[in-house]
Amino acid sequence: MNTTPFFQKIRTYAALSEEAEQAWRKLLAEKTYNKGDDFIRIGQIPRKVAFVVKGLLSQNYIAENGDTIIKHFFPEGRIAGSIPATLTQSESEFTVAVLEDAVVLEYDFGAFKKLVEKYRDIAGFYIRYMETHWVIDKEPYEISYRYDTAKIRYDQFLEKYPQLVKRLKKYQIAAYLGITPTQLSRIFFANK
Repeated sequence: MNTTPFFQKIRTYAALSEEAEQAWRKLLAEKTYNKGDDFIRIGQIPRKVAFVVKGLLSQNYIAENGDTIIKHFFPEGRIAGSIPATLTQSESEFTVAVLEDAVVLEYDFGAFKKLVEKYRDIAGFYIRYMETHWVIDKEPYEISYRYDTAKIRYDQFLEKYPQLVKRLKKYQIAAYLGITPTQLSRIFFANK
């Protein structure tokens, strides 16, 4: 099992001691998922998170009208999960779906939290990760989703996920932007 990409990514948030890295490495398990599988299902109480080594996952839910809404994409180098449900040990309101055949490094979140308590450098990673993805990244996204036009949100998507445009179907991009595939086609052709 190659853990190098995982720890390279972790070090972008915080430096780890050799002891902390070894302890965390013991939690990692390499798993493969096929396109169409679910890493987490709505209603499941999740216990694990996954670092995406290869492939693509998405976090989504079904709106009252039956539309699929995609909240996040998890390409290579991202940690996928339903963090609020994992933290509270409650049923997930989201599915984390496998959009492409994937190889991930999974770890038990409860065991990870024990490492957070034991190792100051892992706690530093955890704080920086949560600040980055649950505060710094999340607030502008929520404001944009509420107030910006679909065209502005599409342009922001292209900026944030340029490598995903060719990997996703138009309906998946539309589900992320909160618009219909027809609306996306109009924006797409207007951009050309």
